[in-house]
Amino acid sequence: MFSSRFKLLALTQFALAMVGSTVLPANAAELIRTIDDFNTSQFNSRISLGRADAQVIDKGQSNQAIQIDFNSKANYDSRFTFKPQDVWDWSEVGDFALALDIENTQDTSLFIYMQVGDTTGQTHNRSIVLPPESNQTYYVELAGPDLNRETGLRANPKDWKTDYTPAIWRWGVKKLELDKISHFTININTQVKDRQVVIDNLRLIEAAEFDDTVLVGLVDKFGQASNVDFPTKIESDAELKALADQELAELVSKPWKDRSQYGGWKQGPKLKATGYFRTEKVDDKWWLVDPEGYLFFSNGLANVRMANTTTITGYDFDHSKIKERSADDLTPEDSIAVNRVSDEALATRKVASELRANMFTELPDYDSAMGKHYGYRRSTHVGALERGESYSFYQANLERRYGITDKAKLFDKWRDVTVDRMMSWGFTSFGNWIDPMFYQLNRYPYFANGWIIGDFKTVSSGNDYWSPLPDPFDPLFVERANKTIEQIAKEVQNNPWCIGVFIDNEKSWGQMGKVETQYGVVIDAIKRDAKDSPTKAEFVRLLKDQYQRIENLNLAWQISVKDWAEFENGITLDNFPDTLVEDFSVLLEHYASEYFRVVAKSIKEQMPNHMYLGARLASWGMTPEIRAAQAKHTEVMSYNFYRESIHPDSFEFLAEIDKPSIIGEFHMGSADSGLFNPGLIMATDQTDRARLYTQYVDSVLANPYLVGAHWFQYIDSPVTGRSYDGENYNIGFVSTTDVPYPPMIDAAKAVNKRIYTDRYKNK
Repeated sequence: MFSSRFKLLALTQFALAMVGSTVLPANAAELIRTIDDFNTSQFNSRISLGRADAQVIDKGQSNQAIQIDFNSKANYDSRFTFKPQDVWDWSEVGDFALALDIENTQDTSLFIYMQVGDTTGQTHNRSIVLPPESNQTYYVELAGPDLNRETGLRANPKDWKTDYTPAIWRWGVKKLELDKISHFTININTQVKDRQVVIDNLRLIEAAEFDDTVLVGLVDKFGQASNVDFPTKIESDAELKALADQELAELVSKPWKDRSQYGGWKQGPKLKATGYFRTEKVDDKWWLVDPEGYLFFSNGLANVRMANTTTITGYDFDHSKIKERSADDLTPEDSIAVNRVSDEALATRKVASELRANMFTELPDYDSAMGKHYGYRRSTHVGALERGESYSFYQANLERRYGITDKAKLFDKWRDVTVDRMMSWGFTSFGNWIDPMFYQLNRYPYFANGWIIGDFKTVSSGNDYWSPLPDPFDPLFVERANKTIEQIAKEVQNNPWCIGVFIDNEKSWGQMGKVETQYGVVIDAIKRDAKDSPTKAEFVRLLKDQYQRIENLNLAWQISVKDWAEFENGITLDNFPDTLVEDFSVLLEHYASEYFRVVAKSIKEQMPNHMYLGARLASWGMTPEIRAAQAKHTEVMSYNFYRESIHPDSFEFLAEIDKPSIIGEFHMGSADSGLFNPGLIMATDQTDRARLYTQYVDSVLANPYLVGAHWFQYIDSPVTGRSYDGENYNIGFVSTTDVPYPPMIDAAKAVNKRIYTDRYKNK
């Protein structure tokens, strides 16, 4: 609650008064309207708190501000919300942003989410990172040029000519109903200690001037930001080659002395050796066990492959000259390596997006030395183009680094250097999405992976971010699952260096919070005709077995359906009594269990010596039913969890499941790398990034159920966004020029030196 030490303002009375023209520094941004400077006694709006405390403080010279204390005991979310009594109508403002001054009173950086919402339920979500002991102005653009164009980048360079800091776009709706704004929220997630900020001068501003050229000439020939300086920036081919030579002289090519050949802990207990990786609970703590019987903790980097190093150039070809996908394809489009088009297609090359084409200061000719690094994407998830030419600056930079022009030999060099780096840095394994070229090296543990794709029937959770969900009761899904795992088995060849297998990733199973989001799969299936939906047919079978007569179902679900035939044809539900929700829970778990059962059965039959680690559940896309279903059929549970650390309450459910679990993805990034989007979790610079990395891994080591953590990813995203979805994150241990980030390497070495002793002793 608000402190009585200062001017007391009851939460029910606190307001955001639109009080006119408080004088603030323009800083190349014009003040449109003050929402609140917290110095007036006239209030007509209110504040809402969620696991946070707030008070009005006196900053001197008749200036007041709001101090917010975020509670570290809050699981996932501690928030502070401004709400108008009715709505804010900002529809007549023009191009504008919501701005405020934020002071971080503490000595470490603070990662914050911001959300603006309207009365239709739409939200506009962004994030910022506050440097230690700082006081800066941040803004959330709500109307303007940046929101009106699709560039193919997750976050664009700043086009406002101002020293104010833009909040980075995250998710939701870019264009809200501006006459119906309902709230503005500041919140943080899974913080490891209590945090405090002071906010002031909440207002609407407009840019005094836009820079219309920010997307022109964005990157240089190395794929780096052309007009931004940063510590690891490369200026010449010679510099790149010299750095490579220096690094190669320092790398080692064997495990650390306290490690087995597989990376297990030789100084720890020696358990039963089976010749393959497995799991075992030792002293009430889950572990992986390596093929020789040593305790093993999987700390490593994910996505070590060329497939995601390409970016869309803005050029395209006659589509009739492009070989289209086959129904038998087992590799999703974004997992395909650099694939140059045919000479016949090349003759039809044309500009398809001037906006994209103008981003590059230099693209090589196809017949030049660097022309071999062009590729093509036949589909994209989002972006300025639905398909088109791509280019891998990273792959081209490898050629510059090592002076190897033969592509096969270049890849062999990259593969061997990558493994030497992993060993030198002390990592114990790779994570998910590792190129099969690493599978038969017999040097370094890895996880195999695959996607089940095909023309099988699907269902929807109502929020199918990456794609609709498979219908596991469709025989074609079973067929495609078997073919996928057959291919993986051929690649792995029963190799003992393979720890296990991940299948699929971050499926939109459902979200907690509402019946409609948690049980969207069931609600969607119930709408369908059982003749066209195997899942619906299976649900009908289960419900008939349970209720026998349609009257019994009507009573339990509070519906009025004439007969089972009408129910089978599909009905729409808009009321959710408790009995119905209980049935939904059973149906959802039954649906998901069939998916995991089909995959587990195929792996057991075709790869009997390798563990199944599930589908890496996203924090935004899992429910208790999905976790329970995965637990029935996997040896190890898997989760992608993007937070600052594993909060003590975040994984309480692991104790109920009591199975070994692994973090499949996490990362932190910063804006001092030349990329315009730091990543999903933001740091202030590379040193701060290294601090957060250490903090996260330590939180994993302290959890008795977590047997590993995989950083996503090995290589930074392209500055202009990866081809499939525009991710342009500073999330690599190496840059797009293949130059390692020293603070990250130092942090990894320090953490990896103690992972086994810390985990075993649970320090």
